[in-house]
Amino acid sequence: MAERKCFLQRIRPQLWAEIERLAQAELCGANGQIEYLPRKGMRARQAPAAAADQRKRERPRDNPES
Repeated sequence: MAERKCFLQRIRPQLWAEIERLAQAELCGANGQIEYLPRKGMRARQAPAAAADQRKRERPRDNPES
């Protein structure tokens, strides 16, 4: 398994409380949520770009001989 990167993070108390509530509701730890939420955000940001790239590849050309 790849080694994890350790870093310090400042977080607003209200956001921390929301993360803890979410973690409790999903029966996991706050650290798990802190890892999951950025991954989910990155996938969401990459998905539209990947879909646009796919559409570009599938778009028929006006002049197929060029």
